[in-house]
Amino acid sequence: MEQWTNPSLEVCRGRSIIIGLSGGIACYKMGWVVSALAQAEAQVTVLMTEAATRFISPLTFQALTGRPVYTDQWTHVESQDPQHVSLARSAELMLLAPCTMDMLGRLATGRTDDVVSLVTAGVDRTKQPVLLAPSMNEVMWNQPATQRNVGLLREDGFGVLAPGSGWQACRSVGVGRLPEPPQLLQCVVEALRDRPEIPAPGPEQPQWTD
Repeated sequence: MEQWTNPSLEVCRGRSIIIGLSGGIACYKMGWVVSALAQAEAQVTVLMTEAATRFISPLTFQALTGRPVYTDQWTHVESQDPQHVSLARSAELMLLAPCTMDMLGRLATGRTDDVVSLVTAGVDRTKQPVLLAPSMNEVMWNQPATQRNVGLLREDGFGVLAPGSGWQACRSVGVGRLPEPPQLLQCVVEALRDRPEIPAPGPEQPQWTD
């Protein structure tokens, strides 16, 4: 059983953070991450692909955050915002973890056929950092397609975290593990420290720029 110690999360207090999960066994780690952010009084919204819901229940994240969990692009919490645009605009940071080989490919090619990629497409990465935490087995991580997509996504302004190395659920050892929760939280902290708080949206609100 892993024993994790969280970094200081003071900078997360009151900040709007979106967590996006795609389908992989490492989804179990995100319960710890979301819980830690919620306890730090961050405003956490969780998005899940259909595959992610096969590994961990949306109810888990609803209970941890006290907020609705988005699992498809057709069920809307915001009745006047069918494309979840306001949700994307409200994010001060977005973390996609685990980010599978399939999700990397979707983002690299501009697909928006699930709620995670759809909301990600609505985030302005010149103002709002989007961090991707790849998670897959070593062979999939080393595939030329994966490496091309990672390079393209970095060029497109995504922050791509280095995967960890170690035992994998496919009974092999290698590179491709989702970083441990304290490492993910530290990346969130560092990204938020580099960005001023985004004002609440409104017709007269000034827009933050670099």
